[in-house]
Amino acid sequence: MSGPDRLGGGTTFTTPSDREIVVTRVLDAPRRLVFDAWTSPEHLPHWMGRRDWTMRVCEIDLRPGGGYRFVWSGPGGGELTISGMYRVIAPPERLVTTETWEGRPDVLNTLVLTEHDGVTTMTCTMLYPSREIRDAMLGTDMRAGMSEGFDRLEDRLRARA
Repeated sequence: MSGPDRLGGGTTFTTPSDREIVVTRVLDAPRRLVFDAWTSPEHLPHWMGRRDWTMRVCEIDLRPGGGYRFVWSGPGGGELTISGMYRVIAPPERLVTTETWEGRPDVLNTLVLTEHDGVTTMTCTMLYPSREIRDAMLGTDMRAGMSEGFDRLEDRLRARA
């Protein structure tokens, strides 16, 4: 998959290298609100993840070297835990984190927010340790789940405007 792949409300997924997935979404909101939605336990549980999953733990130590931990409960008793560390925090334009879940090797996530006339382009680059791990992620429902989460983010931002 080298070209754009659109799901949901215009979330685009590309694979510019053999270890990366780049996710892009345009949101009708100022980037300070988008950055806040990505970094605040007040907002994250309301949008991150699928609609039928509930984020029941949202722990954030928002500082370089600080950590985060998110735990979701899903239908049928499923559970997913994601944790990581904040490497770079540059409000409201950039956030760099590591991410680990289900014993998989760390992924390096770089979120860049650019704004033009109150509209924010959100670009998240996920760098995987290998092509095999990246391809395994592409084989999951990650794209549909992220698209659904970004739809929920868009709804939340619209309600805050």
